[in-house]
Amino acid sequence: MQDIRCGQCNRKLAEGQIITIKIKCPRCHTLNSLSATRAEPERLRASPPRANHEQQSHHSVAGRQAPPG
Repeated sequence: MQDIRCGQCNRKLAEGQIITIKIKCPRCHTLNSLSATRAEPERLRASPPRANHEQQSHHSVAGRQAPPG
């Protein structure tokens, strides 16, 4: 979240995320008009499970070296 402050006297008017807002400062009576310059990036989501996950999770023992002894 970001602080939303008056452009004239710098008083904190709100806190949050904005798209567009018009708010009048109670201290200096300045009408502040704000709008977002760009959208916030989406959060990354987990990848969907792969169809061949079971085949990849089983490791082959054919390539392993036999234990000494």
